[in-house]
Amino acid sequence: MRAMSLVHLVVIVAVLVVWFVPAVKILRKAGYSGWWSLLLLVPVGNIVAIWIFAFARWPNLPQPA
Repeated sequence: MRAMSLVHLVVIVAVLVVWFVPAVKILRKAGYSGWWSLLLLVPVGNIVAIWIFAFARWPNLPQPA
């Protein structure tokens, strides 16, 4: 296996920033911890998290009376 070049490292960091920064901002606006964005790294965990957040009560939204 060849060693990673600097270009590969830059691409990996760029992809991680493109995925994690928006995920953290969305989760914080919704009232959840940004640490939930780590589920993006888990192959099935990210799908489960999407379903959980789609149907869960968001703390920052006003609740109907």
